[in-house]
Amino acid sequence: MTVRYGRLDWLTPDELDPEQRRVYDIITGGPRARDARTLPVTDGEGRLIGPFAPMLAHPRIAEIMQTLGAAMRYEIDLSPRAREIATLAVAAARRSSFEWYAHSLLGRAAGLTEDELAALADRCMAPSFSAEEALIWRIVTALGGDGDLDDKLFDESREKLGDACLVDLIALVGHYEFLSRSLRVWRTPVPEGHQPKFPGE
Repeated sequence: MTVRYGRLDWLTPDELDPEQRRVYDIITGGPRARDARTLPVTDGEGRLIGPFAPMLAHPRIAEIMQTLGAAMRYEIDLSPRAREIATLAVAAARRSSFEWYAHSLLGRAAGLTEDELAALADRCMAPSFSAEEALIWRIVTALGGDGDLDDKLFDESREKLGDACLVDLIALVGHYEFLSRSLRVWRTPVPEGHQPKFPGE
């Protein structure tokens, strides 16, 4: 019996064509597997959970996006806390329940407290953020607003974080905004047993 996952059929590994299966193996066997205890990549039947399930309809795009996503999670020069603050700020701005579900788990594992998560969900900066974390939140919030940094914030960002970190943050926002839109269009559900953070999404 075919199982639905949002707006599409939810395929088991055996139902994938060879190119889909190749990309599936990259996703499930890559660096994300290291976080699988915190954030599962598949369900009990081996079906992909999250944004890559619908992306398998175009395996090359799925492969490109998983490569970029792995870089955002494992290769940028931000602490795990700062990275998850930035990602959760995007999830809250775009009201993406799946993105929030996934990165609140990773955020807790990185040391974010429930008060900090609540502040991020309300699109506020938590008073417990370090100066660098607060600046990252301000940058991401500005990028998620009109998509730009005014001269004052730009100069502060370059001075305190450097150009490479600013490139990382612009890429991170773009990547997770893409995922938010994909998750919304495909109506990707949060896993069973979890409530959507932003009902009516």
